[in-house]
Amino acid sequence: MSKLVLLLLTLFSTLHPSSPRPEPFAMRISCGARLNVHTPPTNTLWYKDFGYTGGRPGNASLINNIVPPLKTLRYFTLSDGPENCYNIKRVPNGHYSVRIFFGLVADPNFESEPLFDVSIEGTQIYSLESGWSTTEDQSFAEALVFVPDGTVSSCVHSTGHGDPAILSIEILQVDDKAYYYGPGWGQGTILRTAKRLNCGSGLAKFDADYDGHHWGGDRFWQKVTSFGQGSDKIRSNQNSIRKAYSSPNFYPKEIYQTAIIGTDGQPDLSYSMDVEPNRNYSIWLHFAEIDAGITNVGQRVFDILINGDIAFKDVDIIGMSGDTYTAIVLNKTVAINGRTLTITMNPTKGSAIINAIEVFELISAESKTLTEEVGALQKLKNALGLPLRFGWNGDPCVPQQHPWSGVDCQFDRISAKWFIDGLGLDNQGLRGFLPSDIAKLRHLQSINLSGNSIRGTIPSSLGAITRLEVLDLSFNFFNDTIPESLGMLTSLRRFNFLSGRVPAALGGRLLHRASFNFTGNAGLCGIPGLPTCGPHLSTGAKIGIAFGVFVAFILLLVCSMCWWKRRQNILRAQRIAARDAPYAKARTQFVRDVRLTRHHELVRSVSENGPSLLS
Repeated sequence: MSKLVLLLLTLFSTLHPSSPRPEPFAMRISCGARLNVHTPPTNTLWYKDFGYTGGRPGNASLINNIVPPLKTLRYFTLSDGPENCYNIKRVPNGHYSVRIFFGLVADPNFESEPLFDVSIEGTQIYSLESGWSTTEDQSFAEALVFVPDGTVSSCVHSTGHGDPAILSIEILQVDDKAYYYGPGWGQGTILRTAKRLNCGSGLAKFDADYDGHHWGGDRFWQKVTSFGQGSDKIRSNQNSIRKAYSSPNFYPKEIYQTAIIGTDGQPDLSYSMDVEPNRNYSIWLHFAEIDAGITNVGQRVFDILINGDIAFKDVDIIGMSGDTYTAIVLNKTVAINGRTLTITMNPTKGSAIINAIEVFELISAESKTLTEEVGALQKLKNALGLPLRFGWNGDPCVPQQHPWSGVDCQFDRISAKWFIDGLGLDNQGLRGFLPSDIAKLRHLQSINLSGNSIRGTIPSSLGAITRLEVLDLSFNFFNDTIPESLGMLTSLRRFNFLSGRVPAALGGRLLHRASFNFTGNAGLCGIPGLPTCGPHLSTGAKIGIAFGVFVAFILLLVCSMCWWKRRQNILRAQRIAARDAPYAKARTQFVRDVRLTRHHELVRSVSENGPSLLS
């Protein structure tokens, strides 16, 4: 078996010589940064963080020497929603290493070490554990994924233990056949990096620090100088290593220039690590004979056991690689039932040796939700003014550990896609309108939007959701009548509205079903058992009536003002008359006295002198 694996790897290297290749696609984002950043020692370019996601920028604390020396990060409070995603578009389709570095907010008011979940392309790949900020290879999550649609989605999911914070994101293209392990490999599987060790090295490094090939994905190699057995020893050699940098994985030669070797007193080597139980793991073991004392075939031979089972028997590095200082890689994929993975090199001749170890957890990629339905939910989110606390970022149904709040999902085995079969957004303080695009959620069986402040008309497109069984729009502010198109909903069994005309085709059928009632629908009318609706008026008629009422009100207001003005004038005149009455009475009496005096004088004159000639 081991010889067959070696033959296949050798053949693959022959077919894919390490000739010069174009530069792979690389996208690095410095989260929270407003300007592009270059970091030493390789002058690596990190793009500014603009328009990718929500959350809030902040200052970062440097937690260890392997994280990029960046000064900003982006963190997400619960008020920003439980799910927050970076959606990186215009990524060429291909195979990628996606790495997310976590950070700590440089503020004493923040919890020092938040714990949260991480997903890539809708699949949860990692859950942070306590102590991650003090452990080099736990300060980031890394996975190999295929990108088929030009977009990479990386999300963080709150678990209630502090605010998630991201320092940076790297999207690095690798060879299309990188880490091919046999049957099951491909777009349906994600390889999460669980461990990567450079045995015998006293310094943790990245491929870039090793001057590695760019198509290698700039891997991080953790240092390890002993497996804790007390009798192993390290070996290093600066001789050139043949068959390094070979396609498709392009390993740097430096990882083969150091090794851990068993001693004469303890010739075997054993390495153990904690793993998630009941998972599959792909193990990659690196060897090169760099011990000057071993020069011929048969001088070092050992078996490799994984959790006690022989994975490779009679491994002879020189015999398998063809020479000293020549790299070989052995790969084995195994199912682990317990919580420990143990790799043992048990020699049958000489002592054991190991140069590097890689362990990947195999994760089945989640099937995504139907694209059309995701778009419809996003339009519904905007139309209803959904609060940020809902999140509604990423994919509504996956990862399955973190579905969107208020959304029910079902999996269609035929299309291998998720779809939405229920919306429960009742009593959430929503104030927008119901868009016609809701009909694109064609698998809905239940809609409950009651107890909100949704306005506008009830879209007639609801009649196209033929699977709908429950429709509750009561206690909102919808206007106009219930659309006749709802009569096409043959599966509807509960139908609640605040007011409106019930279409005869709909109500007549539903009243004969025992599960139907009109609870909380005092304004409904139009079918037997409900009040008779008044004449149905068109929108134009309603506007005309409203205008007439308005004009009548204005006329009434004007008349009231004129009457009030006239009344004020009358009252003013009466007050003036009352004030001048004594003077007027006195003047009238005086005039009367003058007239009487003149009359008596005239009578006396006539009697004395006779009639006047002038009369």
